[in-house]
Amino acid sequence: MGSIQAKTERSWIELNIENLKHNVKILTEAMPSKCELMAVVKAEAYGHGACKISTILNKMGIKAFAVATIEEGIQLRKNGIRGEILILGYTNIKRAPDLEKFDLIQTLIDFEYAKALNSQNFAVKVHIKIDTGMHRLGFSCKEVLAVKKVFEMKNLKICGIYTHLCCTDSLMPDDIAFTRKQIDNFYCLIDDLKDGKVNIPKVHIQSSYGLLNYPDLTCNYIRVGIALYGVLSSPNDDTNLKLDLRPVFSLKSRVVSIRQVNKGDSVGYGRDFVAERDSRIAIIPIGYGDGFPRNLSNGKGRVLVNSHIVPIVGRICMDQLSIDITDVQGVSTGDIATLIGAEEYDDLSASAVAYRSGSISNELLCRMGARLPVINLKTPK
Repeated sequence: MGSIQAKTERSWIELNIENLKHNVKILTEAMPSKCELMAVVKAEAYGHGACKISTILNKMGIKAFAVATIEEGIQLRKNGIRGEILILGYTNIKRAPDLEKFDLIQTLIDFEYAKALNSQNFAVKVHIKIDTGMHRLGFSCKEVLAVKKVFEMKNLKICGIYTHLCCTDSLMPDDIAFTRKQIDNFYCLIDDLKDGKVNIPKVHIQSSYGLLNYPDLTCNYIRVGIALYGVLSSPNDDTNLKLDLRPVFSLKSRVVSIRQVNKGDSVGYGRDFVAERDSRIAIIPIGYGDGFPRNLSNGKGRVLVNSHIVPIVGRICMDQLSIDITDVQGVSTGDIATLIGAEEYDDLSASAVAYRSGSISNELLCRMGARLPVINLKTPK
């Protein structure tokens, strides 16, 4: 208990593990049969803690993970994570010994990279990425001969082939047409490889929105990121599948001081907030140094305290912010203030908070600072 008390003295992240388990169940039930959930745990599992989340998922039977960098993959292995770990991004070919040592799977980002990695003479597991229209990483979907040559490289074990759909979060007709074209491009390549007698490895094409908007695609994996954590990227996103996803992440702090401010007095840097009435202002010890967006200053951001949503006033500082509690009775120092994730208040969902800051929940959650301790919320059964 003492440890939890220490972690919650200032500001902290709470993880609802029961909601995580619920989301895994709901998502896997929505997948086609024989399709496996690949948990995307890059960027500290979207700010939730990669090792903590992956350990829980491993115990639930999840055996496939995706990260962005080799260091993220090594961290998982050193913390006992079992199963496949796919690196979605670039890794310097000189790290081939580590790829082999830690049994990591490297994405092949183009043909020149594949040749260079093969030349290192280490047995490396790989997935081939296909560029079907996003024009970021991957072999062009027209490079059939180059892809076939990769299957002949003696030091590369081809375990998978995949693409990334760049606008599955949109149900606009033009975006749907573009997504369908990407899907067609990918499967045309697969058919060409089959015609060339290539033994097709495991295939994956969908991410979170790929599942929610194109659930009938038949693949071996679905790479689930933001949906795993129970939120959508934006509160305005519509999806074909309406799943009961529940947020895992909450951001909380405490009232540490209450100030009486007279009408006409200002609060914070630049005197941006000037009281239009006699006011009570509470100070919350969290700021942009913790990852909370500074552009939620001056009334854009909101905080839940004593079951009331109140505005952030003045500029958010590096380590603290101010809220106006004039209309809320009974607020005292030590009271909990919730900034993200109160389930009963849509206004404080990660996607809603991110939207008001001009971003998406993916970025908001990833930016939470290392100085915020993380605790697991024990949900009563």
